[in-house]
Amino acid sequence: MVDTRPTTAPEAGIVIGGTASGVGKTVVTLAVLQAIDDAGYDPVPAKAGPDFIDPSHHAAVTGTPSRTLDTWMQGVDGVRRSIARADGDVAVIEGMMGLYDGSVTSTAATAAALDLPVVLVVDASAGMQSVGATALGFREYAAHSPLPEDVRTAFDGDPPSLDVAGVIAQRAHGGRHADGIRESLPDGIAYLGRIPPTEDLEIPDRHLGLRMGDEDPIDPDVLTTAASALDVDRLLSVARRSAGSVSDLEAQSGSGTRSATDPERPGASAAATGTEGDEPTIAVAEDAAFRFLYPGVRERLAALATIEPFAPAAGDDLPDCDAVYLPGGYPELHAEALSDSPALSTIADRAADGLPILGECGGLMALSESLTTAGGETYPMAGVLPGDVRMHDRYQALDHVELRAVRGTPAATDGQTHRGHEFHYSEHTIDPDVDARFAFDVRRGDGIDGDHDGLTAYRTVGTYAHRHVDSGMVDRLVAAARAERR
Repeated sequence: MVDTRPTTAPEAGIVIGGTASGVGKTVVTLAVLQAIDDAGYDPVPAKAGPDFIDPSHHAAVTGTPSRTLDTWMQGVDGVRRSIARADGDVAVIEGMMGLYDGSVTSTAATAAALDLPVVLVVDASAGMQSVGATALGFREYAAHSPLPEDVRTAFDGDPPSLDVAGVIAQRAHGGRHADGIRESLPDGIAYLGRIPPTEDLEIPDRHLGLRMGDEDPIDPDVLTTAASALDVDRLLSVARRSAGSVSDLEAQSGSGTRSATDPERPGASAAATGTEGDEPTIAVAEDAAFRFLYPGVRERLAALATIEPFAPAAGDDLPDCDAVYLPGGYPELHAEALSDSPALSTIADRAADGLPILGECGGLMALSESLTTAGGETYPMAGVLPGDVRMHDRYQALDHVELRAVRGTPAATDGQTHRGHEFHYSEHTIDPDVDARFAFDVRRGDGIDGDHDGLTAYRTVGTYAHRHVDSGMVDRLVAAARAERR
């Protein structure tokens, strides 16, 4: 269960930043990953900020999990450790929103944390010389935009200056259009190619964002054609312009060759690691309803326990296990199938017996009493936790969160502070006559009722927050499972 294999950390990297949300960063990132792969290099995909969906498209192209990089949830050292542990040649990090957008983290913060150059994605569908003006403005604005406090204070001196080193023109034609964009760019900002305007490069979306990469991947031939319009040699040259290679960060963050159960890992505990050969079994829901599982969470679970996947929406019952993890996803799209699933009844029975169970967002919804879809249909759920869930047409919460545990549960020890994020279109309501108990006070974010998150009953906890693995959430669940095993 302990993996001590050395990795070959990427020697170069770039951050794909956008002028705004919706500019086409994901498609550009996929094309860059494809171009680097076609050139004979091994790209390492990653995503700045909390996101389950964009990384699924990265994985569809590269065949490897995409890493989550978030300076708020992980800290600068955590972001560095994550990339330093990757195995590949060139890190390609897709940004979040616009380059400078975000209150507690941003694409700019991620680039600063890793000291990597930014490749700016500009929508050129209705512009030419203005692309150069936009790129110049984004480069110069770095001097006027302070980084989040967590990032500023992570350096001994001043954090590195943001380097907008190149531009990829999104939705740009070739010929005169491409030439005009190239000529408009100021010295120091390289023209790295374009993405042609074609509907075949559009990814369908729904209420939580784009559809998942295994549902609606871009046609590989279309993506290869788009990648051919990029200047991969120049792009790789820009990627190597970082002040220190990405692999140097391995030494800076002190990661080196590590055991996956290294006690220095944030959140690690002796109760979680135990002894080899005594690993508990964690049942993890994985199907069309439960899709949002970070690779880091899976890696940590696999390092400490035996994972037993099951598919409640496909009719699977709960397997024999020492604890259950229900990640987020789309239970609202599969409410009838979940309601009919034997797994929910078994989960309710095992919860009453004291089995440790953790549900996050979609998992919270499945553990509640009922789920009402956006169309108005109501379906009974497991009924382990009090309250009813109703879907809305507009999102109900979207933010980074900070939680403080107010009691010991399989989700956290009393007094621990956990960071994560929340994004959901559902609302959870509890009858005021019910004496609901919560595991966390909310320091930042909305939680379930504005002040609390982590409804708890028996040894079950359901949160709206998706907590980061570095908070120790996996270690705590595994420790509870180990106690159950005894």
